Amino acid sequence: MVTLAIVRHAKSDWDDPSVSDHDRPLNARGRRDAPRMAALLASRPWRPEAIVTSTAVRARTTAAEFAAAMNVPLEEDPELYGAGAQTLLDTAIARGHDVMIVAHNPGMSVLGRHLSTKVPLMPTCGVATFTWDEDDWAVALKHAPLRVTYDIPEHLS
Repeated sequence: MVTLAIVRHAKSDWDDPSVSDHDRPLNARGRRDAPRMAALLASRPWRPEAIVTSTAVRARTTAAEFAAAMNVPLEEDPELYGAGAQTLLDTAIARGHDVMIVAHNPGMSVLGRHLSTKVPLMPTCGVATFTWDEDDWAVALKHAPLRVTYDIPEHLS
């Protein structure tokens, strides 16, 4: 089976205009949501082989929560900062059969909608997981995913 989880970084802090976009940290809501969403995903049996994240501070911080909760290695990829949907997908394919990507919009929402109509958009700290009953990405991507989960912080109690 092939499984891909995509995670949009948690909400970032815009309070200091002198901080570059790449270096913006998480705000209070982001610091609250990232561990909650990581715990939700960690409560499920699936584990990625690796979590690949954008180098932006907000994405790395979000990804670190998931890596710690799931006890999975974290890898940074500078090409994911501002990447489009195809680059995000290509990165996942290059990493193996079970991969989590943590990155940014609009690429994350475009990729989510491309893979399934069950993913209308990727809000901050949204998580979508796609599973195909195939062992080969090329074959899997010719079909709709067998299973799709879509979780957003607003759905947590």
